[in-house]
Amino acid sequence: MAEPAKNLKNAKTAITPTREENFPEWYQNVIKAADMAENAPVRGCMIIKPYGFSVWENIQKHFDRMIKAEEVQNAYFPLLIPLSYIAREAEHIEGFAKECAVVTHHRLSKNEKGELAADPASILTEPMIIRPTSETIIGESMHNWVQSYRDLPLKLNQWCNVMRWEMRPRVFLRTTEFLWQEGHNAFATAEEADRDARRMLEVYRDFIENYLAVPVIAGSKTPEERFPGAIETYTVEAFMQDGKALQSATSHNLGQTFAKSSDIKYLDKDGTQKLAWTTSWGMSTRTIGGLIMVHGDDDGMIMPPRVAPHQVAILPFVKDDADKANILEFCEKIQKELRSKDISVQTDKSDARSSDKMWAAIKKGVPVRLEVGAREIAEGQLTLTRRDLGKDGKVKVPVAECAAKIAAALEQMQKDLLANARKRLQSQITDVKSLKDVRDYFAAEKQGGLKLDYSLVKGSEEFAAIKQEYAVTTRCLPFEDNGQKVIVAKAY
Repeated sequence: MAEPAKNLKNAKTAITPTREENFPEWYQNVIKAADMAENAPVRGCMIIKPYGFSVWENIQKHFDRMIKAEEVQNAYFPLLIPLSYIAREAEHIEGFAKECAVVTHHRLSKNEKGELAADPASILTEPMIIRPTSETIIGESMHNWVQSYRDLPLKLNQWCNVMRWEMRPRVFLRTTEFLWQEGHNAFATAEEADRDARRMLEVYRDFIENYLAVPVIAGSKTPEERFPGAIETYTVEAFMQDGKALQSATSHNLGQTFAKSSDIKYLDKDGTQKLAWTTSWGMSTRTIGGLIMVHGDDDGMIMPPRVAPHQVAILPFVKDDADKANILEFCEKIQKELRSKDISVQTDKSDARSSDKMWAAIKKGVPVRLEVGAREIAEGQLTLTRRDLGKDGKVKVPVAECAAKIAAALEQMQKDLLANARKRLQSQITDVKSLKDVRDYFAAEKQGGLKLDYSLVKGSEEFAAIKQEYAVTTRCLPFEDNGQKVIVAKAY
């Protein structure tokens, strides 16, 4: 991105610097202006504030419904995992070893200086790992729960937190502790497992595109980018406005890797003991970071209606205290009507100035603003504004048609956000023919991803040098190209 402007005093946008001036700083300032999250006192961790957590709650609500339609059951497993469990799968732990937090004591006591410290007498007989992911601990339960072919398939999910020690944290995108869901399924055959891993990726694609309004490229990870221990990793990759990629969700075909280490066996119909085949799949709070970077503008956040904390902000514009009670009563009636139509709404009853109320709603990205003042009540018409259209989205609507007009506006906004983001995504991917084209593209500091023949990249020392020099990665082998092409980009 371009260097930050030197003089921002006369800026005409709510967020400074703008996306063009400094995208990373713009991102942080959008989060702050929308009051979504902040850095925690614990290094690398974040505090998700109520407005930001409401987005995650809506993600949970809608996605949970979708996975239960796939016959997935929710459960909960321990935060602490015995080191011996993780050590069973050497390849898996090697991929996470540098990120694992280890619990070694179970008690504090005062030392000789009178300071609280780990009590030397309370050292654990076996260290515990704060879960970086739960394949090993869930594998132990599957070992106990799966006895017969009748117990399969077993489809489990948990909504939880995990910890991976992060050296370069960024709110929502990379934090030491983050929230996610992790699904873990077991099957009788290899074919069932791979089909389900692909199916869950499709559920992710459906959700991310149709609820978050973020278009994605679905494909397979290259061997070097696979999840540790997996035989296939499937991914949906999104592209942010600055041209960098963001892995939005993954689904892994784990083969029999974890079934072997956890001894997940079942008695088949033919009377023989067989190893199960397992998968895992996950999506985290980093999707909220993607949401911001795909939809936000220089005035703040733009929330897709289907996951917005509230879809409508009713803004009472009170110029005369004599009108206040009447205006607030009118707003209450509108609010009740909208809620009766399953439209989430919040009325700003603060004593803030009208302009401040409006800008607060804009920066938070509330999909629709509804202005209500004495004049609107007298005329029987309210002023409705779509956040994504700004002044061009401002219309007058009769009070009697208000709910229907808002419902239509929300539906159209959801579609438009996806369509506009998809159009941008298509413009961000450039087809190239050679590794020279790849080097020239990134040397020129162009923004976006490249698509080229995978045969040019696979095992190439020249490409390995390009990756290191320009900090680019292979994002995926798109399904639409049958694994013949690869997407290369800088990424978050």
